[in-house]
Amino acid sequence: MIIGDRLRDLREAKQLSQGDIEKRTGLLRCYLSRVENGHTAPAIETLEKMARALEVPMYQLFYEGEELPEVPKPVTGNGDQWGTSGRAGRYLFKLRRALAQMQPDDRTLLFNVTQRMASRKR
Repeated sequence: MIIGDRLRDLREAKQLSQGDIEKRTGLLRCYLSRVENGHTAPAIETLEKMARALEVPMYQLFYEGEELPEVPKPVTGNGDQWGTSGRAGRYLFKLRRALAQMQPDDRTLLFNVTQRMASRKR
């Protein structure tokens, strides 16, 4: 499935023009055309705007079935996985909360630095 084809199908099913989507999202009509024709891959934020403009949940941009997709259950181990309990679990919880509060640019910088540090040879 190509996301552009799916977006066009949903737009046409709702009997909306690219101009209507342009007004609802603020995205340029030429950009919408490039996405629908597969010349540009939209960012997640752009897909969120389009889903709101089409008045559909985000999953429908990727899922073609009539019924709701089955939601996978979280993997639960027997406690052998790092971060599932105890001290490591508390640390992981604090780390996730701190990362969520960071600005996207700062988070990207942090990930780049840690990736470089991890890839260094000792």
